[in-house]
Amino acid sequence: MNKLFLMKKPELFQGEKNLNTAKTYFEGWYFKNTNNKNGISFIPGINIEPNNKKAFIQIITNNESYFVDYNIKDFKYSFEPFCIKIGNNNFSKKGIYIDIKDIAQNLEVYGKIEYSNSKNINTNILNPNIMGPFSYIPFMECNHAILSMQNNINGQININNNKINFDNNVGYIEKDWGCSFPKSYIWCQGNSFKKTNASFMLSIADIPFKLFDFTGIICVLMIDNKEFKFTTYNNTKLIKYKVDKNSLDITLKKGSYYLNIKSIFNKGNKLAAPVKGKMSKEIFESISSLITVTLKKDNTIIFSDTSTNCGLEIVQE
Repeated sequence: MNKLFLMKKPELFQGEKNLNTAKTYFEGWYFKNTNNKNGISFIPGINIEPNNKKAFIQIITNNESYFVDYNIKDFKYSFEPFCIKIGNNNFSKKGIYIDIKDIAQNLEVYGKIEYSNSKNINTNILNPNIMGPFSYIPFMECNHAILSMQNNINGQININNNKINFDNNVGYIEKDWGCSFPKSYIWCQGNSFKKTNASFMLSIADIPFKLFDFTGIICVLMIDNKEFKFTTYNNTKLIKYKVDKNSLDITLKKGSYYLNIKSIFNKGNKLAAPVKGKMSKEIFESISSLITVTLKKDNTIIFSDTSTNCGLEIVQE
């Protein structure tokens, strides 16, 4: 598959050439679904390391998380239309179908959620996804893409006889691929704001770049259909970075715009993250945190609201 074509469509499986090599690699999609009280996220993916290739699905709820192993032969994909299949489970931008039974973990999850009216970030030839020009650099350890800042969701998931209804609610989709997650990073995401139809995503990470490291920033605030993007490649400055294992208070500046993000970490659950293709790094993610976002132009507040049901990871070395 043509590399430029894949770059323009980051939702597609990027690692086809890696399936028949021993080169370390991972690729994972992140499907987050929330209602007023509950959330559940599914992370289907693959990891490749020398002499070991696996597929997996990670599941995270407000209170629990699970890692379900699959044989790499259970991983199927299609480009047109985009679809990922692992075992009996299907994932696409139109929805997900879940059928998981893991006796060892006493886990049973099944259900279906349909997606519609997806809103995504603006892209062009220079900035084919949220990584902008960095998308064209072949040696990045981790690539990131936003697939849907916000989409309508309808359906339900039953997990261990607990039925969660998602009718008339909101979802979010992103993905990562490469060989390793950054050693230190923060990530937060929310699209259940109290007063406004808005969606938000932020990641700040320690990025290895050949002979040196740099702090990479990707951030999008979408208010209705208006997009405010704060990134390393559009000269965003990090002017406040107060982060510990339980909270963050961050301010970004781009031109005359100031964006402040505050959040407190609420009940994290364990996930596995890749290091050189192996899912060996233990991280903790919350999908029930609050995020307060304030956008100013000079000294005038043009947006200030709080989102519930937020995803939050704080990973520090």
